[in-house]
Amino acid sequence: MIPFSVLDLSPVISGGDPGLALRNSLDLARHAEDWGYQRFWLAEHHNMTGIASAATSVVIGYVAGGTKRIRVGAGGVMLPNHAPLVIAEQFGTLETLYPGRIDLGLGRAPGTDQRTSAALRRGLGGDSFPQDVVELQNYFKDPTPGQAVRAVPGAGLHVPLWLLGSSTYSAQLAAALGLPFAFASHFAPAQMMSALHLYRTQFRPSDVLQKPYAMIGVNVFAADTDKEAQRLFTSLLQAFLNLRRGRPGPLLPPVDSLDGQLNEMELAEIEHMLACTVVGSPASVREGLQSLLDQTGVDEMMVTAQIYDHAARLRSFELVSQVREQLTAGDTRPAPSPQAAR
Repeated sequence: MIPFSVLDLSPVISGGDPGLALRNSLDLARHAEDWGYQRFWLAEHHNMTGIASAATSVVIGYVAGGTKRIRVGAGGVMLPNHAPLVIAEQFGTLETLYPGRIDLGLGRAPGTDQRTSAALRRGLGGDSFPQDVVELQNYFKDPTPGQAVRAVPGAGLHVPLWLLGSSTYSAQLAAALGLPFAFASHFAPAQMMSALHLYRTQFRPSDVLQKPYAMIGVNVFAADTDKEAQRLFTSLLQAFLNLRRGRPGPLLPPVDSLDGQLNEMELAEIEHMLACTVVGSPASVREGLQSLLDQTGVDEMMVTAQIYDHAARLRSFELVSQVREQLTAGDTRPAPSPQAAR
């Protein structure tokens, strides 16, 4: 079976708080572990009142400490916000505490607005992302004699790195460095097929990966009926609409209908951004996910779902885990590397 993983944004719901969001994230991770999901990733966002995972490495430690087997990681850490040595030390510490279970996905975007980027002391110079990735890689390698700066913990731990992206940029960099690649199709699907093509055709084998290994993000809202799933989906629609209008906030409860609340331009934009979204009953979800697998031939799928009610969110991921057993991988999939897929 193709591996399925979870991307969790630790949603802060209307009427809730970050503490509840983080406790719900751990509860979801424990269930995901029991349901056979491969990984549980958390994302770095800042100044977002609807997302509780800003201190991503801290939340990863919390989730890893409360689970036993599932891989836990970042999807991702926005590397331009940080010195590579600091990230090496943080994830070296996590790998030391939870050996063989930590992933480090790296993004190039700030994960926030410009004013907040400045508050993060993000450098305003040229793009140093490729150099920063290589520097971070080197901190995880075995130390060399006379090496002046080491990550402690970190050196020699070989923490698995992924590159994340919503364009062809990171796809080409992942190919050049021989790293696994995850595409953010759950909110920016426009260049998905181009990025996957470039990644596969330009891939260079490396010490960590002999063949390309690609993953995509998919919004999946599953429920016992199509109608109920469509209702759950309205929370994400409201979140995207409020973000577009410049007023992001906590995740709102679902509504029966959004008729009349979106103009034609907003509707077209949201439909474009959420093209990699599957909503419905188990039969509908199976059809939608199989179609994406056939289209992309990816090695792994990462499922995310901004669902207001925690019980409904758990039920959605449970149904998806059941649907996964009925899916078949496309013939275009490259063979996965045991190192990257571990």
